[in-house]
Amino acid sequence: MTKVLIIEARYYDHINDFLLEGAVAALKEAGAEYDVLTVPGALEIPAALNMSLDKEYDAFVVSGCVIRGETGHYDIVCNESARGVYDLVLKHNLALGNAILTVDTETQALARARPDDKNKGGGAAQAALRMLEIKNGNITSMEERRGTA
Repeated sequence: MTKVLIIEARYYDHINDFLLEGAVAALKEAGAEYDVLTVPGALEIPAALNMSLDKEYDAFVVSGCVIRGETGHYDIVCNESARGVYDLVLKHNLALGNAILTVDTETQALARARPDDKNKGGGAAQAALRMLEIKNGNITSMEERRGTA
């Protein structure tokens, strides 16, 4: 059975509740097992991912939210969390789905996080599972997978 680690940044609890709900629903629908590791903020996600590499996980989902403020800190958090995550993805050939939202407003974040709206948590879980398929040699196109090719 596929085992997935969800690493969630709880800086904005109410937003990440929605992201987590969507991710968990998608993983359950796919029959995957999952664990949840909580970190304080998006900057801590790459370190937590790195610390989890020696565990028995097939794929990873990262989630959190960064909302633009009045300073340049937003750019640092967005860029460095993404850089850290994708450095590890490429170095270790990880199957990963990314639901770290980078938005201007809380309204934008909520729309992207809610499972009944854009459902970025669910989309990240589906992406992680698809990347695992590719890692495991299933490189068929979406059309082939749907039977429409």
